[in-house]
Amino acid sequence: MTATPSTRPPIILIITSIIFALVGLYFGIGGVWLAALGGSLYYVITGIAILVTAFLVWRRRASAFWLYAAVMLGTLIWAISEAGFDFWKLAPRGDVIAPLGVWLLLPFVGNKIIGKTAKYALGATIVLAIITLGVAMPQDAQAIRGNVADNAKQPPGNIASTDWTSYGGTNAADRFSGLDQITPANVGKLKLAWQFETGDIAGPNDSGQTTYENTPLKVGDTVYACTPHDLVFAIDAATGKKKWEFDPHVVDNRTFQHLTCRGVGYHETQPGATTLDGQPAPQDCPRRLFLPTATGLMYAINADDGKLCENWGDHGVVDLKYGSPYQTNGFYSATSPPIVGSQVLVMGGAVIDNWSKKVPSGAIRAYDVYSGKLVWVFDAGNPEVNEMPSATHQLTAGSPNSWMPGVIDEKLGMVYLPMGQEADDIWGGNRSPYSARYDSSLVALDLKTGHVNWSFQTVHHDLWDMDLPSQPSLADVQTKDGVVPAIYAPAKTGNIFVLNRATGQLVVPAPETAVPTDGAPGDHVAPTQPFSELSFRPRKKLTGADMWGATAFDQLACRIMFHQLKYEGPFTPPSVQGTLVFPGNYGTFEWGGVSIDQADQIMIANPQYIPFVSHLRPRGPHNPATPTGSVPAGTETGVQPMFGAAFGVNLHPFLSPVGVPCLAPSWGNMAAIDLRTNKVIWEHRVGSIQDETPIPLPFNLGTPMLGGPLATAGGVTFVTSTLDYYIRAFNMKSGDLLWTDRLPAGGQSTPMTYSEKGKQYILTVDGGDTDVNTKLGDYIRAYALPDGS
Repeated sequence: MTATPSTRPPIILIITSIIFALVGLYFGIGGVWLAALGGSLYYVITGIAILVTAFLVWRRRASAFWLYAAVMLGTLIWAISEAGFDFWKLAPRGDVIAPLGVWLLLPFVGNKIIGKTAKYALGATIVLAIITLGVAMPQDAQAIRGNVADNAKQPPGNIASTDWTSYGGTNAADRFSGLDQITPANVGKLKLAWQFETGDIAGPNDSGQTTYENTPLKVGDTVYACTPHDLVFAIDAATGKKKWEFDPHVVDNRTFQHLTCRGVGYHETQPGATTLDGQPAPQDCPRRLFLPTATGLMYAINADDGKLCENWGDHGVVDLKYGSPYQTNGFYSATSPPIVGSQVLVMGGAVIDNWSKKVPSGAIRAYDVYSGKLVWVFDAGNPEVNEMPSATHQLTAGSPNSWMPGVIDEKLGMVYLPMGQEADDIWGGNRSPYSARYDSSLVALDLKTGHVNWSFQTVHHDLWDMDLPSQPSLADVQTKDGVVPAIYAPAKTGNIFVLNRATGQLVVPAPETAVPTDGAPGDHVAPTQPFSELSFRPRKKLTGADMWGATAFDQLACRIMFHQLKYEGPFTPPSVQGTLVFPGNYGTFEWGGVSIDQADQIMIANPQYIPFVSHLRPRGPHNPATPTGSVPAGTETGVQPMFGAAFGVNLHPFLSPVGVPCLAPSWGNMAAIDLRTNKVIWEHRVGSIQDETPIPLPFNLGTPMLGGPLATAGGVTFVTSTLDYYIRAFNMKSGDLLWTDRLPAGGQSTPMTYSEKGKQYILTVDGGDTDVNTKLGDYIRAYALPDGS
């Protein structure tokens, strides 16, 4: 017999009705909540429509097909109006709606409902949705496509060639090599030449931020690398065999905020070299490495045999905490290598974030490379910034620090420091006026005396931890006024500040721009901030339409959370309500820096985009103003006490209830910039989520990156720092992906390159990073072309 609408529905329709009703209730209730916050009305309307569809399915009415076809068509129109034809923005808007439509059409469901014509209408909307996704899927809607022009070349500058003698290649820190054996034509033939395993694996008592962020050096026939526990290895550059090992016996615990060694410094006594006082340079330890450690010490090591240089400092060691009023173990960590000049080395360090005002000084120190004598200090929190520590004078607690290496221009006699900020990072109501001069600034100091030549502040009264996180780069750039000696300083804000490194004058304009000023009680907010015209800042202010999720369910949750937060665009002040900080605390640029090809006048960069939430916590019984005897966990996210400030703070990435970013991808890009015009030549997303999901999904969404790019004269740029475990090679002119290889662990580091016995190697350190939950390991890997290639 033919079924009639009044017939009791079969079990499959009962189940279908319940599913539709639950989805409708979620959309409806969540939609009302969102609409009350000022968000999109789509979810209210769709929720009601799905609830009515559930009732019609229960009643076995053909109008269920018609109504759900309208839901499908309305969703498609709404999705395209908000997301355009960006596949990864479209997909979660329909990944619940479309499958429910398909379910209705399945024979064992749809045949239980009367209405053949109505089924065709629903089927047509599903086909239209599939066609739309099919059109959107192959394209990267956010990409910028172009090719580097073949302009007249500039002099190549001070670039790395056969060796890699400084963290950034040379003291210019351009992360560019003049080697050209590996090209776009042959890079696909790269094979693993050797692999070295250090044996240094994160243990259960290690810091919450244990990271292999190392960029090794190569000098002569030897590669020098360090590990999270500050072991140093000398490795044969051609074979990967260990020559010697140095162990400073770092004893850490989970209270350390950082367990990181990004690299070592190197100095070689040149013929006829003199000391600072004009005396002939001593000949003992003529080739030495400088190893800073997580415990705040620095060692001078003979690069030939791995033994301490006994005549340097105190039998080969200096204490970087000397003169600091607080010396709690782990509160001051030397996470990055010193920058080493011909006569002095300059060393900064990381001070624990957001713990207390009573923390070690962030003062920068300069040492004689031959004796280890303290030559000068730069104590940004002291009215007299160069006042030396002594028995009667201590350095300023919590003063602005420089946790990444500086850069040196020996010809100009200057060292350039990327500065952090005074403790605490997120509330500034009681900061020192002296520290305020140099917070989040680029500072140029006389290399021999430490006197300030000039400074430029990149963020005024920084309340967002938007310090300068990257080693700056030096390059001579072609401008309308001729060739200018420039310094490029990438910032967490996404700005890249470009200044004349001799004078401190802006080369690329950075006009002061009005920003939100409604700060937290007891604090003040700067009314303007500098916005560089060379920038990877987010292109527009976020709206609810920019929210994302793995499904339509958590996308709705993200929209609700977005509208609950305080957000008025860049530099929205922290608040008790909770502020959306975008760019987030990880920054558009992190410690990886950029690569500059001075000859072709291009820059390679890898910006990233992850919003954070900054939620100030008033003092109270569960948030005391002073420590209660406990010590902090080694992390920069979560609840931060900020003892001595009026508030604590809870910092965390802006994630959906299922742990995916609430911001739609891309979260990480590769890009090339023309330094003559400051325009982006090409930019596209890089990095898949296959190692971040329970089921490997090799979708190229563009992931956050910890680590920087390497560029080469062969026209190939390399990166390893994505959250999936790959090394990638790109064509520098077009941005096209040329080659990949699977890594055994996370590659959160910056690769380097060198030549040995006529063969070019690409070297990467792959040990993972607990901060971003990538797979841990202990690998140093070198790639090369096969013989005869």
